[in-house]
Amino acid sequence: MTYGKLIRSTAAVLALGFVLAGCQEKEGPAERAGKELDKAAASVGSAIENAGQKMQDAAK
Repeated sequence: MTYGKLIRSTAAVLALGFVLAGCQEKEGPAERAGKELDKAAASVGSAIENAGQKMQDAAK
């Protein structure tokens, strides 16, 4: 193996390592907070829909 091929192979292995390191399955605190915000928004939306339905029923 020539010196140039060795350098290219090493660079390819390092690049692949960085790509795989970026694909972690663990979620960070920001992602967890985002999921909690999504749940809260869905809950609020559901409560608003229920309140609207009750108002319509009361108006009948």
